[in-house]
Amino acid sequence: MNRKMLFNSSLLLILSFFLSKALAQSAAPALSPGPPPSTDIYKILTKAGQFTVLIRLLKSTQVGNQINNQLGSSNSELTVFAPTDNAFSSLKTGTLNGLSDQQKVQLLQFHLVPSFISITNFQTMSNPVQTQASDTYEYPLNITTSGNQVNITTGIVNTTISGTVYSDNQLAVYQVDKVLQPLGIFAPRPLPPAPAPAPPKPKKKATDTESSGPTTSDDSSDAIGVTGNLGMVVLSMSMFAAGIFNL
Repeated sequence: MNRKMLFNSSLLLILSFFLSKALAQSAAPALSPGPPPSTDIYKILTKAGQFTVLIRLLKSTQVGNQINNQLGSSNSELTVFAPTDNAFSSLKTGTLNGLSDQQKVQLLQFHLVPSFISITNFQTMSNPVQTQASDTYEYPLNITTSGNQVNITTGIVNTTISGTVYSDNQLAVYQVDKVLQPLGIFAPRPLPPAPAPAPPKPKKKATDTESSGPTTSDDSSDAIGVTGNLGMVVLSMSMFAAGIFNL
């Protein structure tokens, strides 16, 4: 076998190999696309940076896991107001350490609104805004707009949204430069005063008659008695005079 025949045979084998591989790949069924990756609040905040304290709180309280579980449902929506590390550092020293575990959970829930709010929809919000802290009396959150500025007030803190961290039509995360401090934790409202007790009923005063006992007569009866006696005396004298004249 000469070189030309050997070259042709080798070329034929190579072409046959690639042809069979191409046919095998075309015959294989196309892979269906997998489910879209689930939204992870930890990854979102980590990628954005400057949310170290918030991430730590979300993990220690398990609120971050709750957020991820909520977002795992296609029907669930959420808006997160995310305080930066500088926002937490501006709190008084020991503020977070002075909170109970339950108060930390409520503080984080106060930063969550159970609906998706786009930056343009803040203009249509009605106050007070319902947060996942639920009690709007102890945890009032009011949102107003002025031009393109979104203002947030809690009764203690006034701040604005300083940027959009993330938005995907299910989850919106907005940066705030102050921790939203609710009244229910940082300035508890006093309970309404208890109704005043009813005044005691006055005791019945004794009348003059009751206090002095029974009496036998009064001024009018005394006058009648005197008049009657005088009449008897006059009558007796008249009868006596008449007897003398008859003698």
